[in-house]
Amino acid sequence: MHRVTITLDDDLMEKLDAIIAARGYQNRSEAIRDLARIGIQQTAAETTSGHCVGAMVYTYDHSKRDLPRKLTQSFHHHHDLSRATMHVHLDHDQCLEVTILDGNASELQHFADHIFAERGVRYGRLVTIPAEPEDRD
Repeated sequence: MHRVTITLDDDLMEKLDAIIAARGYQNRSEAIRDLARIGIQQTAAETTSGHCVGAMVYTYDHSKRDLPRKLTQSFHHHHDLSRATMHVHLDHDQCLEVTILDGNASELQHFADHIFAERGVRYGRLVTIPAEPEDRD
């Protein structure tokens, strides 16, 4: 083990202490180790290259002008990446969609970035998992 000294501003320390309390960590070191692992995994997933599968999760306001049409057009333009979509009505205006994607990691990220950038999309996250096909001799 290595001992590392870090400096955190008061707001960040408050948020860290709230996570420690909510998750029941014994001390700050355990929490920071876990958060570092999560950050490393996330960074590795974001820099994945090659073939992967992914889950694109986003919420949007379906009452925004032309947004449903724009989203549908984007999915048609990227039909080769999309495998399945689940659509949930959260309330009168808000919808949640989860789409399973399959393809090159950079293409999946580009597609997700395009969806998330649409006006009216409020939250978006792409989770990718490397999935290189096995050699089938």
